Amino acid sequence: MLKMKRITEAYDMKVFTDTGEYFGDVEEAIVTQSKIFGWRVRASKNSFLIKVLGSAKGVIVPHQLVKSIGDIMIINKSAVPSYNPDDDEDK
Repeated sequence: MLKMKRITEAYDMKVFTDTGEYFGDVEEAIVTQSKIFGWRVRASKNSFLIKVLGSAKGVIVPHQLVKSIGDIMIINKSAVPSYNPDDDEDK
C-alpha cells in the first residue's frame, strides 16, 4: 500500500546513500508546477558531504535519484559528487 506524506515531514530528515553512508539532512524540497524536482540536502557534521564539498553548504539531489522516503531518505550512490583525494595534492 502506498503511504502518503507531506513534503514538510521530510524537512530535517537524515539522508543516506544506498550503500549506507550518511549523506546529510534534507533542507527543503524544490517544487516545479505540481511535481518535486529535487531536494536540497545540507552538509551536516560528520556527513559524507563535508568530506567531499569542503566549504560548500550542500547539494541539490534530483528527485529521480531518491530511492525511498520513510523515517530516512535513501538516495542512489550516483548522487554523490565525485571525490578524488589526489586532486588536493595538485594545489
